[in-house]
Amino acid sequence: MNKPKMATEKGVPSNSRVLMLLGQLERLNGEAMMRDVETARQVTTKILHLIQTQEKSGKEVMSKGSSGMEVILASLESSRDVQTTLNIMYILSELLTVGRGRRVGVFVSKGGTGVLFQILNTANKDMPPSEELMLQLHSLLAKVGPKDRKFGVKARLSGALNITVNLIKQNIQNTKLLLPCLQVLRAYSTNSVNAISLGKNGVVELMFKIVAPYSKKNTSLLKVALDALGALLKSKTNARRAVDGGHVPVMLALYLDWHRNDTRHRYMLIRKGFLVCLRNITNIKLGRKAFIEADGMRILYNSSTECLPVRTLDPLVNTSSLIMRKCFPKNRLPLPTIKSAFHYQLPHVPAAGPVAQLYSQPPGVDDVVDESDDNEETEADTDSENEEDEKDHGTANDDIETDLNKLHPKKSPSRLFEELRVYERFFLELSEDFQGYNFDCSKSASSTSSSLFSSSSSSTRSTRTIIVPTAQALSPKHDPKPSSPEDHNSFRGQRAEPPPPPPCGPSPSLPPPLTPLQLDTIHLTKDQDQKEEAGIPSPDGHKTLSPFARPPSQGQVIEQSLARSLECVSLEEEGRLNAEEALKGVKQEGSPVSATRHIQSPLLLGGIAARRVGGGGGSNWGSDCGSEGAEDESVEGAVLEVPDTALLLPLHDPDLYVEMVKGTNSVPQYAEVAYPDYFGHVAPTFREPLLDRVYGVQRSKIFQDIERLIHPNDILDKVVYDLDIPSCPVIEDNGESLKFNSQFESGNLRKAVQVRKYEYDLVLNSDINSNHYHQWFYFEVSGMRVGTMYRFNIINCEKSNSQFNYGMQVLMYSVQEAISGRPRWVRTGTDICYYKNHFARSSIAAGGQKGKSYYTLTFSTNFSHKDDVCYFAYHYPYTYSTLKMHLSKLEALRTPEIYLRQDVLCETLSGNSCPLLTITAMPESNSNDHICQFRNRPLIFLSARVHPGETNASWVMKGTLEFLMGPSPLAASLREAYIFKIVPMLNPDGVVNGNHRCSLSGEDLNRQWQNPNPELHPTIYHTKSLLQYLAHIQRAPLVFCDYHGHSRKKNVFMYGCSVKETVWQSNISATSSDLQEDLGYRTLPKILSQIAPAFSMASCSFVVERSKESTARVVVWREIGVQRSYTMESTLCGCDQGKYKGLQIGTRELEEMGAQFCMALLRLKRLTGLRNHQHLLDLESDIIGTQSKVVSCPTTYVMEEDEPSFMEAIDYSAESNDEDGEPENEHAGEVHDNPDHIDQLSDSENNHRE
Repeated sequence: MNKPKMATEKGVPSNSRVLMLLGQLERLNGEAMMRDVETARQVTTKILHLIQTQEKSGKEVMSKGSSGMEVILASLESSRDVQTTLNIMYILSELLTVGRGRRVGVFVSKGGTGVLFQILNTANKDMPPSEELMLQLHSLLAKVGPKDRKFGVKARLSGALNITVNLIKQNIQNTKLLLPCLQVLRAYSTNSVNAISLGKNGVVELMFKIVAPYSKKNTSLLKVALDALGALLKSKTNARRAVDGGHVPVMLALYLDWHRNDTRHRYMLIRKGFLVCLRNITNIKLGRKAFIEADGMRILYNSSTECLPVRTLDPLVNTSSLIMRKCFPKNRLPLPTIKSAFHYQLPHVPAAGPVAQLYSQPPGVDDVVDESDDNEETEADTDSENEEDEKDHGTANDDIETDLNKLHPKKSPSRLFEELRVYERFFLELSEDFQGYNFDCSKSASSTSSSLFSSSSSSTRSTRTIIVPTAQALSPKHDPKPSSPEDHNSFRGQRAEPPPPPPCGPSPSLPPPLTPLQLDTIHLTKDQDQKEEAGIPSPDGHKTLSPFARPPSQGQVIEQSLARSLECVSLEEEGRLNAEEALKGVKQEGSPVSATRHIQSPLLLGGIAARRVGGGGGSNWGSDCGSEGAEDESVEGAVLEVPDTALLLPLHDPDLYVEMVKGTNSVPQYAEVAYPDYFGHVAPTFREPLLDRVYGVQRSKIFQDIERLIHPNDILDKVVYDLDIPSCPVIEDNGESLKFNSQFESGNLRKAVQVRKYEYDLVLNSDINSNHYHQWFYFEVSGMRVGTMYRFNIINCEKSNSQFNYGMQVLMYSVQEAISGRPRWVRTGTDICYYKNHFARSSIAAGGQKGKSYYTLTFSTNFSHKDDVCYFAYHYPYTYSTLKMHLSKLEALRTPEIYLRQDVLCETLSGNSCPLLTITAMPESNSNDHICQFRNRPLIFLSARVHPGETNASWVMKGTLEFLMGPSPLAASLREAYIFKIVPMLNPDGVVNGNHRCSLSGEDLNRQWQNPNPELHPTIYHTKSLLQYLAHIQRAPLVFCDYHGHSRKKNVFMYGCSVKETVWQSNISATSSDLQEDLGYRTLPKILSQIAPAFSMASCSFVVERSKESTARVVVWREIGVQRSYTMESTLCGCDQGKYKGLQIGTRELEEMGAQFCMALLRLKRLTGLRNHQHLLDLESDIIGTQSKVVSCPTTYVMEEDEPSFMEAIDYSAESNDEDGEPENEHAGEVHDNPDHIDQLSDSENNHRE
């Protein structure tokens, strides 16, 4: 047995009296002690006296190198005299009382625990046993127990359990002896095997005899008894005994008695002890049932409410909340089916997987009650994003790819070149000779693009009327019925085979035909913009160059630009016009460009009550379902002034947006246009800091939820919006409720239930052909009262944590604000929190996992304007029609020096076009040298928005596109350096229909890259084919980057692929040849970390995981051989480092990130052009030298300091048996205010982020 390290005691004299006595005692050991009892008593008495009177004596005995403890224990073991034994006990008691536990540790290491149990057994044989000896023995054992990890096992093996239990039974009125016995029993019970054994011996019932109503006597005894009982009740067997014995109502009554009488809160720990016992009992189904039957919810709710004003009582409130949430009856979501409200029949169903399971379910089998929803083994939360990807993880790193063959690029191509030859038409720039091209021609001749979106959908255009925010749209109207899938499929067209790539437009020598935009069903009057081409603002803040001016080539100007100022691409306040100032300036100066558009409206400006508002402005509108409703004729012909956002947003045109909507196909056949998408969004010039979390906010929300069960008569439970009623989703109302709408492109809100006058439960729609993925929301609200605080609860969230707990707010768009010249999304909401609720998830929707619950996102807000129409969204919306409009407007940024081609890569399942862009610089001339340089530029391949709910990816892509099309010398140099192939939206169908994750196939498209199906996953199939074609012709991209959004981490960061870093994080053995790898994969993220304020290198990871093997990043790395293959993740929340630390991210920062990505590519070009590799900054040592540890999450490898553990126990331990899930500090149950304390990422967050 190793000696513990003890501090050396200096100045101990060798002739110390206590050491001399210990030497004398050592000589008495063995038979001598039994013969000379009197001497032994005298020596031990003298030692005790010295230790009691001289502090230095104790130090001498316990000093390092002293054998004093061994002598004392040996004497104790050999003593047969009760008085001598007692003297030694007193000595030990004196020694172990001081020293802060260090001395107890020494005692345990010397085998002291075993000696005490041996003495206990010996003393028990005496009839009757010495009470004083038993008292001292148990007092010592009580001190030693918590410090000896094997205490419970030693006690059981020595037979001490029964001795202590019998002693308790015999001395139940003897409080002096009872207290140390209960303390020892508490230590015994921490061992689960002991707890079960003690339960069989009737100790649970014995403890219930000891716990008593309120009394100021024997409170220490009662506290220890409750602690022991709580430890015993952790055993489910013992908990069942307590329930069967009818002890649950007794415990509640006793708790209530103490609560009422302990008015000065002196006995909080006793009250807490009762609650801990109840908490452990309610870990089983029978216990929860007994708790409900004993009216436990009401008792704990009322008592906790009375405790709320006293912050020191927070441990009681938190434990009560934990119990009540656990016992809250599990409810089903108020839906007829958890499948999507919209149905789209797939051309064929996959053979296996969740979609196949969905289609194979018999009618009516959907959100079934499975036994485990309320089972004996209550849920221990796994921090998971999507349970489909979860496995039983046996080891911490079992998702890291360990197959070296899969960590190296494939050698043989997977498809024949003949199959891929058809994709040659998408790469005309690689064969174009420009012989017929006039390099002095006009601007329009510099493009090879056709009017892609204004005409591409004409064949499939629906004849439905598009309702836009005009005079027609401001009055009530019919809600269009979603047509059947058969009707919808009829205009999708026949596409049994993958569609051949469309013609790429006219020859570059001819200007492209421009199809006029015809607004069939809308009549808006708008003064024509009279902007000169040279005056078009550019996203990077530079003046537009003359169409014929050549930008400087790479050289000294670029060197200076890169070294001097990266701020040229900063989209900050000075680079954008303030909306108010812009309008004000236009009006004052009398600019020929009108600042407003005049729309004939039946409503006055003050009564712009939105399409669904009733009872305002003197109108008597009826239900939206029945008739059009009577319009207020007195205001007929009033002019509604709406800001002309083209002044503020050069790439936004409301008329063009509506035209694009007409060519967009949706499953519900949306016929409305949302105001924010119509007016556009101008990023606010003010900062939006992360929201400080109010102490106790989550607890108060949970208590309001519990009130529903306590006071059911106060709950309205009134459905006000329901997509499952297709003919009339808006329920007729008398004006006492808000009105909701989500029937527009990218909208998602399935149902709204008014639960209190100003509180609404909201249910999100599943992704089409799925029964889960609830996260994205986008809906309209009207009919609000000014100054009233409304609470909204989104009750079917699935992720087990969210950045809403760490400062993120929802987004709101006010139409009244837009009309007033401030068309913008702003962060809003107070009392925001995210927590587990009482709605049960069926195992069918949880990938087979049982006992799962949904989560609630709750936020409160008030409204500033009367008769307003407001929109709420998860993140800044960016619709498919918005993309089409932006791509069309990008043509206006084109100069003769820019080579821009827009192709339709393919059609989606519902017939929407997937655009493919080619951007580079035109050759300087048609000479062979210039044409050769043009064709041999390296390719950069970018994609975005494979996940519809990650709208931030589109805003980053917008920043990239605007920079690439910009007139700055840096943009020109970038175009001269590379050919860009860009798929800006990989999942148009998902975006259009308001999905969060999937396409219409019901599958995550970023999990289909290994083997995409041309019919079910056309965009992935054809994008991968483009890359395969490039690989075949030896032109694989230099960089591939897929833009994504991340919901549970801050900042912007990248995931890449590295053999070396993957091997380092696994246990596989690899030879040096296996680890040969160019470190260039780190260069681009390293550059970004230096120039982009939102980018965090610490959050980047280059580990390849098995669960990611079918993502774009890994497949392009492995199969196409692109070393620099990345996923770039942008936060949905904000930043916790750098220039934007403490701020929520906005579109300005996201677009800036897109522009900074371009800047990084330009610097990468300069670095890769160097012959030596010193520019890598010794990246290998940089990797090795990092002090960051990899978090041992099953499939996520992020840097530990970037993601500290999540610490809000009350959220995620509501159904846990772990006692540690409930800290007793004053912050128990509250998220730390420090924004750095964010949750540790889970398995599927990474499984699902890419």
